[in-house]
Amino acid sequence: MTTDQSLVPLRATHSVPAVFGAGGAIGVLGGMIGLGGAEFRLPLLIGLFGFAALSAVILNKAMSLVVVLVALPARLAGVPAAEVAARWPVAVNLLAGSLIGAWAGASWAVRMRSSTLYKVLAALMVLMAAALVATHITSLGTLSLPLWAQVPVGVVAGFGIGVVAAIMGVAGGELLIPTIVLLFGQDIKTAGSLSLLVSLPTMLVAFARYSRDGSFAVLGANLRFTLVMVAGSTAGAVLGGLLLGVFPDLGLIPLLAVILLVSAIKLARHR
Repeated sequence: MTTDQSLVPLRATHSVPAVFGAGGAIGVLGGMIGLGGAEFRLPLLIGLFGFAALSAVILNKAMSLVVVLVALPARLAGVPAAEVAARWPVAVNLLAGSLIGAWAGASWAVRMRSSTLYKVLAALMVLMAAALVATHITSLGTLSLPLWAQVPVGVVAGFGIGVVAAIMGVAGGELLIPTIVLLFGQDIKTAGSLSLLVSLPTMLVAFARYSRDGSFAVLGANLRFTLVMVAGSTAGAVLGGLLLGVFPDLGLIPLLAVILLVSAIKLARHR
């Protein structure tokens, strides 16, 4: 291992209400826009709870995995399984790249110097802010590529998404959904379900790679912290789902994008 990340896990000493409340706030934000909120959780893990970058990424990945597992049955209930199954070539095309990307991204993350990882995370948060605005405010069209071009582009896009998801510890829906709409011409609702089907195995591959690194011990050392925040995020996601549509996207999305940009600046300056 060639990283300067501490191998000693940071034990969270914050109160259960504070951790649950932070998770709940993240869940509400994610629920109101139909995402898991992991991109908002990462800066909190670093800035508020004091985890080192790699430790925060691993914890974020574990929490994101649980959130996806919880969300998948509910999402599939909203879109007929037969409809999703009929579009299996889309998921397979993206997975051909995302599984490799997830392994590569996790490998790069554990080898990066801590200072470099903070800057990379900051840059990726700017990317997430742009994707958030593009998906929820702008009108996405379709590239209408021929099949011979669509397949390799899908593999390359999947690889990039897998890398980003692994390094940030997120599910990647912010990037998968617009990719599925633009590249494969699917509607937003179907794209959301397909994104979960791609996210789950992609996250498992990244998780498996992180489990080979010494810093993975942070998960066992902070199991209670993780479970409490996941519980808060789940409860918040339910509430956020109930608030879906209450706040107009034209006001909410720019605000969330600004939060991501401010967080990115803080991460870039983190020492």
